[in-house]
Amino acid sequence: MKPKFFAVPYVGWLAFFVVAPFVIVVIYAFSTSDGTPTLANFSTMGNFISVFIRSFRLAIIATIICIVVGYPVAYLLSRESLRVQRILIMLIMLPMWMSFLLRTYAWMSILENTGLLNRLLTFVGLPTVSVINTQTAIVIGMVYNFLPFMILPIYSVIVKIDQSLYEAAQDLGANTVAVFRRLIFPLSLPGVLSGITMVFVPAVSTFVISQLLGGGMHMMLGDLVEMQFLGTAYNPHLGSAIALAMMVIVIVFMYIMNRFGEGEKVSVKL
Repeated sequence: MKPKFFAVPYVGWLAFFVVAPFVIVVIYAFSTSDGTPTLANFSTMGNFISVFIRSFRLAIIATIICIVVGYPVAYLLSRESLRVQRILIMLIMLPMWMSFLLRTYAWMSILENTGLLNRLLTFVGLPTVSVINTQTAIVIGMVYNFLPFMILPIYSVIVKIDQSLYEAAQDLGANTVAVFRRLIFPLSLPGVLSGITMVFVPAVSTFVISQLLGGGMHMMLGDLVEMQFLGTAYNPHLGSAIALAMMVIVIVFMYIMNRFGEGEKVSVKL
C-alpha cells in the first residue's frame, strides 16, 4: 500500500469542509440571487466602511496590548525552572479549557454596572465606572481571550535560545539590558510575529465578544457577516463579499508578517 493512500481521508475532508465552502463563498460574492455575475456586492461594502475601520482599529489595539502584556510574561516564564514553567503554562492554558462563550459571559458579570468590578470600587471608596457595552469592554474581552495566543509562541521561541549565546554575550561585556536588546529580542521576533497573527486574525473577525460585551452597539465585521446570513438583513451574497474581502485583507496581513519574519539574523554588537 502506497503511503499516499493514507492522505486520501485528509484530502477528502479538506476538499469537503474547506475548499467547497470557499468556492461557494466566491460564487455567492460575485453573483446575485438569480445567479447573474456582478460586482455590485463589493461596491455595496462601501456603506460599511465604518465597520471595517472599527474592527481593524479595535483588533490592532487588542493586539498591541497583548504584545505589551504577553512579551514580559513569556520572557519571565522562560527564565523560570522547568517545573515552574510547566505549572505556569498550565495556569495560562487552564481558562482555554472552558467554553469561549462561558468566559465571555463571566466578563459580562465582572464589567456590568452592578458587577464585581464596580462592587470592588464601591467597597474601597472609589467611584464606579461604566465599562459594559463600550468599545473598551470589547478590547478587554479580546485581550483576555486571545492573550495566551501571544504568550505561548513568544515563550516557545525564547525558551529554545541556546544558553551559550547568553554566556558569550556576557563574556563580551554585554550587560542584561544589552543582552535583551541585541540578542533575545531579535531572536524572539518570529514568535512575536506569530503571536501577532494568532491574535489579530480572530480579533478582527470576532462577533461573540462584540455582541455580549459591546451590547451589539458597536458592530464589527463578524457581526456584519452573521447579520447577512442569519439576521434580519438576510443577504448571503453581500455577506460572502464581505467575508471574501476580509479574508483577502487578512491573507495580505499574514503575508506581510511572514515576510518580516523571514531571514531574521542577529549580531551582538558591544
